[in-house]
Amino acid sequence: MASRAVLALLPVLGALALPAGAGAQAGLALQRVGSFDQPVHVAAPPGDPRRVFVVEQEGRIRVVRDGRVLPGAFLDIRGRVGCCGERGLFSMAFAPDYARTGRFYVSYTDRSGDSRIEEFRRSSADRARPGSRRLVLFQRQPESNHNGGLIAFGPDGFLYAGFGDGGGGDDQHGRRGNAQNLSTLLGKLLRIDPRRRGRRRYTVPRDNPFVGRAGRDEIWSYGLRNPWRWSFDRRTGDLVVGDVGQGSFEEITFTRARRARGRNFGWRVWEGRRRRTGEPASRLLFPQITYPTGSGCAVTAGYVVRDPRLTGWQGRFLYGDFCNGRILSARLSAGGAAGQRSTGLRVSNLSSFGEDALGRIYVVSLGGTVTRIVAR
Repeated sequence: MASRAVLALLPVLGALALPAGAGAQAGLALQRVGSFDQPVHVAAPPGDPRRVFVVEQEGRIRVVRDGRVLPGAFLDIRGRVGCCGERGLFSMAFAPDYARTGRFYVSYTDRSGDSRIEEFRRSSADRARPGSRRLVLFQRQPESNHNGGLIAFGPDGFLYAGFGDGGGGDDQHGRRGNAQNLSTLLGKLLRIDPRRRGRRRYTVPRDNPFVGRAGRDEIWSYGLRNPWRWSFDRRTGDLVVGDVGQGSFEEITFTRARRARGRNFGWRVWEGRRRRTGEPASRLLFPQITYPTGSGCAVTAGYVVRDPRLTGWQGRFLYGDFCNGRILSARLSAGGAAGQRSTGLRVSNLSSFGEDALGRIYVVSLGGTVTRIVAR
């Protein structure tokens, strides 16, 4: 999410949200799903083609069933969530066995501004059981910004979580900052098994890169500034991470499935492909896409298109920027980005993308609208 003064303009910008389909070209359009209160994420249970869940920043999760927004909330934890700016309820993730166990997870900042990942259980298909809340992971936050906040289950069945570098500017906490410091979870992509094991709130997979070595066992990758949105390709398991820039470059980094294990995204030593400091940094992953921060303000990474209805767009990665709202596409590989072009779609306050059980892609505006990308 944007980490600059533009957040103060949201009430004005929200009024500029384009109607569904506005400006659509090249065979794509936006189909309206509904209006919400500061939506920031869309998710869906595996194997459920009827429902999508919309996360609202202040602390509610709404259900869209068969295309209709249901009254009330699936879960309402507004009394526990600290909002807004770069704080709030950020995302949710359904366990792979959700159909059987009803387990799902949420990521948010609490009233003290610290990060929490918590487990809940459903009461019914359209209601959660608030009393089932269980803390999985807690991370103290030194500043109000760069909280990251996305959680998602990977193709390996483990829960991945992105945390920003702790906030402020230039990653100044500690001798080398947080992102390059393997003794903190800040500035990292984590990989855990979130299920309780005895007294342990979660466990760490034995093949995580720093198990048995110097560094926090939960870390999967490091060197991130604020990985607001990232995703796995539902067909290949490849990972694409959008990292919000300091003041020069926004970046998107692609890596083949599991190749991010133990790798370094570069921050604060590198921003994009520009070296910022003389500090050492090894096992680097350089971004395939960078663009000047001045042409936007905060990258919003999306998904690789796997919706069979979007012919001609298969395998293309969709992304945009919170401020300029343009939705772009490219074919990503370890060697770079090819065929970058505009989709012709534009959404103001572009806070997130989402994907449902059928692989259809959603676009979220913090101004209130959620739309689905469809063929024209």
